[in-house]
Amino acid sequence: MLDGIFRYLWIILLVVLVVVIIAKTIRIIPQSYAYVVERIGAYNRTCTVGLHIMIPLLDRIANKVSLKEQVLDFAPQPVITKDNVTMQIDTVVYFQITDPKLFTYGVVRPLNAIETLTATTLRNIIGDLELDETLTSRDIINSRMRSILDEATDPWGIKIHRVEVKNIIPPRDIQEAMEKQMRAERERREAILQAEGKKTAAILTAEGKKESMILEATAEKEAQIARAEGEAEALRLVYEAQAKGIEYINSSQPQQAYITLEGFKALENLAKGESTKIIIPTDLQGMAGAVTSIAEIVKDPKNKQ
Repeated sequence: MLDGIFRYLWIILLVVLVVVIIAKTIRIIPQSYAYVVERIGAYNRTCTVGLHIMIPLLDRIANKVSLKEQVLDFAPQPVITKDNVTMQIDTVVYFQITDPKLFTYGVVRPLNAIETLTATTLRNIIGDLELDETLTSRDIINSRMRSILDEATDPWGIKIHRVEVKNIIPPRDIQEAMEKQMRAERERREAILQAEGKKTAAILTAEGKKESMILEATAEKEAQIARAEGEAEALRLVYEAQAKGIEYINSSQPQQAYITLEGFKALENLAKGESTKIIIPTDLQGMAGAVTSIAEIVKDPKNKQ
């Protein structure tokens, strides 16, 4: 019975050994990964996506490398500006492993190496800038750091795609001074805008009054011209009517009786005036002289009775 049990144990151990050997021999590498394989302690090859055969006990996977783009978010680092202001700056680095072999054998703990290199590079760049330049030159800092880090990490099989300065935290007293400065600047701009608004309003009001006075004067001028033209036209029509009346009378060759009758009408009109003394000539042919005499009497108030 014991022999049967030992036999089963040997069979189970054999099966487990075969499974382990197969698992060690056949490796399936997923997408976006690469395995660095060593044979007897030395670099042998880099296996990418697919099925690969390993020699048991001779081949081993030294490193499993992700080929995806990765992000490193570093903690804030103390840096000193050119004008001796200490501030905290934290950065974000976007990188990708392009050569698994160099990444494995190029440097010990490459991610820590990137962090240390980022901190020293940031200190060197910020040390050449003053506080105001540091706060307004993020793009310059990002581009310079990306260029320096990419060149430095190239022997490690790493490609630096982007470097971003996430936060710049100056000291508290500097923040308070900056806030006061920004508040004063906003108040100054507000005062300028209000003054410009009042100035513009005053100018527009004056221009409106000016245009109103010009329009009123123009309207009055045009009205006077229209009235004068109307009166002139009325006088012209009256004179034309009188001239046509005289012309009709002359063309009709009036008799002496008509002339005498018209003379009496004229005297009648004169009699209706303020004068109570009228001179009537015996001969109406002297009507013109009589009319003149009557006009003189009317003009002289002393002759009134």
